[in-house]
Amino acid sequence: MTLAILGLILLVVGFTARRNVSAIGAYRGLLLAAGALLVVLGLALSTVIQVDAGEVGVQTLFGQVQKRVLPSGLNIVNPLVEVTRFDTKTQNYTMSAIRNEGQQAGDDAIRVLSADGLEVVIDLTALYHVIPAETPRILSTIGADYESKIVRPIARTRIRDNAVYYDAVALYSTRRDEFQTRIYKSIEDDFRKNGLQLDQLLIRNIQLPVAVKRSIESKISAEQEAQKMQFVLQKERQEADRKRVEAQGIADYQKIINNELSDKLLQYESIKANKEIALSPNTKVIITGGGKSTQLLISDK
Repeated sequence: MTLAILGLILLVVGFTARRNVSAIGAYRGLLLAAGALLVVLGLALSTVIQVDAGEVGVQTLFGQVQKRVLPSGLNIVNPLVEVTRFDTKTQNYTMSAIRNEGQQAGDDAIRVLSADGLEVVIDLTALYHVIPAETPRILSTIGADYESKIVRPIARTRIRDNAVYYDAVALYSTRRDEFQTRIYKSIEDDFRKNGLQLDQLLIRNIQLPVAVKRSIESKISAEQEAQKMQFVLQKERQEADRKRVEAQGIADYQKIINNELSDKLLQYESIKANKEIALSPNTKVIITGGGKSTQLLISDK
């Protein structure tokens, strides 16, 4: 519209120069032509609106929101409309105790009271996107600042409303996933009523009171020590069982030897041993038998 306004100014100057005899009068025709060209060009450009990828446009004509949503790309519109662009890509809103990590400066974590009356600090990130077809309603009922009017207050309120059903320790450990699922459903319903789609809800951190945290850490340490002792006892039992089996094996072996060993078997084994020694390439003296049956064998190989 800027070019059209500039063209109107040139047209006015050109028509004024017709009545006044001055140096401008010599350029009256040029002024009128340039003004007409700028008006036509300005109006033509004002009817074409480019909407970037991942965005949609909502038209407002004389304060009234139009139902037609402009998709990404080039769109032909009334040159008098005002176009408000909405980002339809996935956005995130983070509320964290760490400074400058979220959208708000400073500590922006959510402080809630649990079922046992303890204050729990929760860091949260909500991933969501604007529903394109709902953007005219968002603009007319909420405005373009839906993040501060809808996303932030609803998320914080629903977390506080649902935290009262859980003990602090349960939120921190055993029922954390259940709590996250519950608040997801609650926030999703409220977002959808306001033209937003909740994609994912992430509980990034749950901070318990210092005294409760120390108590939990002591309990965990005691449980780990108990598990360690159970492991040691089990290992000792296994070692005792191994020694018992080994002793039983030795006893069985000795029993078998005592029952099966005889004089003839000993004599036979002695003959085998003497034969092996006699076949050795070295000179040796072999004494066999006992008492009257003692024999002396000399070999020189």
